[in-house]
Amino acid sequence: NWFFVKFSGPFCDLVNFDHFQILRAIGKGSFGKVCIVQKRDTEKMYAMKYMNKQQCIERDEVRNVFRELEILQEIEHVFLVNLWYSFQDEEDMFMVVDLLLGGDLRYHLQQNVQFSEDAVRLYLCEMTLALDYLQSQHIIHRDVKPDNILLDEQGHAHLTDFNIATIIKDGERATALAGTKPYMAPEIFQSFVSGGTGYAFEVDWWSLGVTVFEVLRGWRPYDIHASNSVESLIQLFSTVSVQYSPTWPKDLVSLLRKLLTVNPEHRFSSLSDMQTAPYLSDVNWDAVYEKKMEAGFVPNKGRLHCDPTFELEEMILESRPLHKKKKRLAKNRSRDNSKDSQPLLFDHTKGSFSFFHLQKSYFLVGTDMICCLPVILIFVALPPAD
Repeated sequence: NWFFVKFSGPFCDLVNFDHFQILRAIGKGSFGKVCIVQKRDTEKMYAMKYMNKQQCIERDEVRNVFRELEILQEIEHVFLVNLWYSFQDEEDMFMVVDLLLGGDLRYHLQQNVQFSEDAVRLYLCEMTLALDYLQSQHIIHRDVKPDNILLDEQGHAHLTDFNIATIIKDGERATALAGTKPYMAPEIFQSFVSGGTGYAFEVDWWSLGVTVFEVLRGWRPYDIHASNSVESLIQLFSTVSVQYSPTWPKDLVSLLRKLLTVNPEHRFSSLSDMQTAPYLSDVNWDAVYEKKMEAGFVPNKGRLHCDPTFELEEMILESRPLHKKKKRLAKNRSRDNSKDSQPLLFDHTKGSFSFFHLQKSYFLVGTDMICCLPVILIFVALPPAD
């Protein structure tokens, strides 16, 4: 077992909650909430995801949180939502990431935005580069969908939410039933039922195909819901054919067929595959990477592209609102002053939540703290006793 422990002394210089001003809540998911924050010394704006420790333990989500942090600390890409800081206090674990104010594709679909083919073509190219990068890092995202593709203010797409992502080494296969059912590739269900050979990076490219189809047409290629049984989905993929819009260019349909090929061995699943597609033959991939391609849809900069009820819930319904944390923790620390060794989380918690700073990192060797530049990864934890 690993333990969360309370630190004092030199660690007070690490980035912590007090270094940020909370501006407003903008999102909520199964693994936590998200708010806009401003770092007090630089005045730079970020998104801050925070997860209550008690709830993570009760919902058995601790391992997923640690895995997400482990992955985010190791990656950085122009079309991902990148990590800047991570830290914790007595109540919560925090990840501070890029702030993207253009909203996610799900939000815009719900607002009845009619995306042009050119707009979606750029999203396809940008997500192709993101998935190609993740594949080079041995990462399967496992939850590519409109909800997890955020737009910046210029309309460029960024992939987020790595809480069910996994890392596989060369030659390995994933086997867990993980993802959002309407976007999960057939081989994930097949592997779960038959105990087959598992699956790999191809599943993310299937999800990308489903996402592109949905953003273009307004509904998904298969009528799948969370309530569908795994067995029924395996049957569906073997009997139902995807109906493509007759107004779509033939080259687009051909590419989507390649992404939505049931057999992963024949599916497009790499940048090199995508570059062979006639639909993308004229794409300047360097210009895409450098964000020099003009977006077909630019979010309105005069509004916040998220559900306004998130802020109301945080202010009115949340029992431990973030904007009152400093006063609440000060009161608790004063009351528990005699319990200096009190763990930040419970002893049965397995894993370690790292203090992370993109420019500077810290780690412990014995009782001494060492600062390294430009190393960006540290773990602060106690090993299990023999």
